[in-house]
Amino acid sequence: MKKTAIVTGGSRGIGYAVALQLGMENCNLVIFSRHLDDTEFSDFKERGFDFLLVSGDISQKADREKLLSETIGKYGRVDILINDAGVAPLERKDILEMTEESFDRVLSINTKGNMFMTQLVANQMIKQDKVFSRKGTIVNVSSCSAVVSSPNRAEYCVSKAGISMLTKLYADRLAKEDILVHEVRPGVIETKMTSSVRGKYDNLFQSGIFPIARWGKPEDVAHVVSFMVSDKFNYTTGDYIDVDGGFHIQSL
Repeated sequence: MKKTAIVTGGSRGIGYAVALQLGMENCNLVIFSRHLDDTEFSDFKERGFDFLLVSGDISQKADREKLLSETIGKYGRVDILINDAGVAPLERKDILEMTEESFDRVLSINTKGNMFMTQLVANQMIKQDKVFSRKGTIVNVSSCSAVVSSPNRAEYCVSKAGISMLTKLYADRLAKEDILVHEVRPGVIETKMTSSVRGKYDNLFQSGIFPIARWGKPEDVAHVVSFMVSDKFNYTTGDYIDVDGGFHIQSL
């Protein structure tokens, strides 16, 4: 029997890399995103993956419910949830100029979407028969911005800090249900989201602020997520792993 994994935000970047990795590990895949193009998944077809594409907005209750309903309709269960769906502000503005509209948009997708997607899937996992080593695993993709200040995109930092607390809250509540919850904190990863500020980060790499002085790859994150959902990671929950080239290290 194969595990079934839902990957939100799975059409590009980190989410796509995670889905590809889990597919190579013989999971059924359900990929959720607002923008889905079947041609983007030709690699999945060539590899013979069993996958389902579901379009929708993670901030909308009806779309979250549709995602779970279609997943259960095709595969009958959910064993892994990867909460990767997220957005950056449409425009970087100083915290003294940030608009309520931007704050609401980012928090609605990044934090509220995570909160209630996890709630929905966790309740599904709880009522399922246990056929693997645990009832389920949930991994939240947050960011080094959960703990690093960027006053020109405060809404993003707040949204990711919220995800870190959600990891702890759900880990605390779900451990007794045999469901583990983890968080991965990517640093500067080479994706479409970071392409507009490439020059800034290239300069930071050259300055020596990152011990591993290169761009992170989506695959770097996917490999950590793979470990977190495996049976090799059974006696920890509510934890996080930095995938940031050592950026979190404080050095004198």
